[in-house]
Amino acid sequence: MNEIIDEMKIFGSYAEKDVIFLLKDLSNIQLEGSIDNREKQIQSGQHYSESLPIEYFPPDNYMQLFRETLNGYKHKVALCTGIVSEQIFQNKGEDAVLVSLARAGTPVGILIKRYITARYQVDLPHYSVSIIRDKGLDENAILYILKQHPGKKIQFVDGWTGKGAISIELTKACHRFHKRYGIMLDDTLAVLADPGHCSGLYGTREDFLIPSACLNSTVSGLVSRTVLTNELIGPDDFHGAKYYEELKSADVSNEFLEIVTKEFPFIMNEASKEAGSKINLHEEATFKGMQEVLNIQAEFNIETTHYIKPGVGETTRVLLRRVPWRILMKDPESPYVRHILMLAKERNVEIIHYPNMSYTCCGLIKKVGKNQC
Repeated sequence: MNEIIDEMKIFGSYAEKDVIFLLKDLSNIQLEGSIDNREKQIQSGQHYSESLPIEYFPPDNYMQLFRETLNGYKHKVALCTGIVSEQIFQNKGEDAVLVSLARAGTPVGILIKRYITARYQVDLPHYSVSIIRDKGLDENAILYILKQHPGKKIQFVDGWTGKGAISIELTKACHRFHKRYGIMLDDTLAVLADPGHCSGLYGTREDFLIPSACLNSTVSGLVSRTVLTNELIGPDDFHGAKYYEELKSADVSNEFLEIVTKEFPFIMNEASKEAGSKINLHEEATFKGMQEVLNIQAEFNIETTHYIKPGVGETTRVLLRRVPWRILMKDPESPYVRHILMLAKERNVEIIHYPNMSYTCCGLIKKVGKNQC
């Protein structure tokens, strides 16, 4: 395992001081398939972690939208980062080890690490590890972290919540870890946006557009989604991923970080106050959003909630990686859905005005081979 660690320190396009990926390098293995073929395989029983969507150079209009979004919401992203970071530091202090969930959690984990360094002059360790729905957390990675940082407290980090599938998976994984190793991990998931009420540790419950959701690997350190197959991942391996070095010229991962980081001096006082208020409230996760998902499932006669992806971040993923059926939209005039409108038009996806939900929008995946989802 130590050899893997040495390799992973240079994995991805982030600086080693920002994050260490605990992932097995699968860059030389062909795992990608077209969106349509991949969707058919997934709906026929193949687990989504056994293949990858094809990663393309982002078109110019995507890049323009990303930069406009980043310029418009850099302050809000910084503030939400600060609110979460203040809570983490007040709860765990210098004993915290940041463990972001690859890949959407990775840039958020880096921002939290940078904020705490700027605010408290404390350089927390930060790793990025894999968690996969229905398969769990990468236990080899967690064991490695605990060995490197005995007595420290792991803080899991992700970008946002949808209906809470990963939050639930994390809780189950932590219980399994306790049974196997006698070590109780804190399953609280720190996120910037928690519209589904899936965490008590968040920056906002507003379903706003986090700019990194607009793109795939080119805003996530050129790292793919994580992979777990018996053929490629042995019992002593970390979960796998690919590094798309060929997309280097389109990489804006560090640009995203730098622009948000520059906002930190302007939000620290407000972040500290907001964090204090949230700590005093002692809010628990209620998974309120799941009831809305169940209502949508019944109304549109959808076979499984796996085909329902609520929230602006998850809707973006549906349009970029899956075969979308329809998009439900609370307010088509919202500034948070401009990229959704653009992507839906490109893919000829119907948008339905759906004002009675707490999410900004919701993506519905098409049941492949049928006329309805």
